[in-house]
Amino acid sequence: MGSQYHLEVGNEDFYIDLLFYHLRLRCYIVIDLKIEEFKPEFSGKMNFYVSAVDDLLRHPDDQPTIGIILCKSKNKVIAEYSLRDMHKPISVSTYQMRNNLPESLQGNLPTIEQLEAELETVSIEQ
Repeated sequence: MGSQYHLEVGNEDFYIDLLFYHLRLRCYIVIDLKIEEFKPEFSGKMNFYVSAVDDLLRHPDDQPTIGIILCKSKNKVIAEYSLRDMHKPISVSTYQMRNNLPESLQGNLPTIEQLEAELETVSIEQ
């Protein structure tokens, strides 16, 4: 669907980092990118995004929207407490930057430095 996907809620503008539609699962997938360790307030923001997408975009035949908070690192206990009583499909995961791509792909994909710079740009804009 896009990056920095625009939603207007309550006459205010919000931008989802990445919004996908999974054809096989028949649901939207919201991804919130963070360049820092997971914080409890991230789950509230994701809950808001998932609720808004379910209300504004989701078709009655679609499955519930899935939210993924992608962080540089996470404390498992803090993530579990933050998501414990949420009834929406939301998860927290970490990303790892690696340099072991096959040579045939290395020239066609962004470098780790380019990806990190893009993540920093997204974070600064929010």
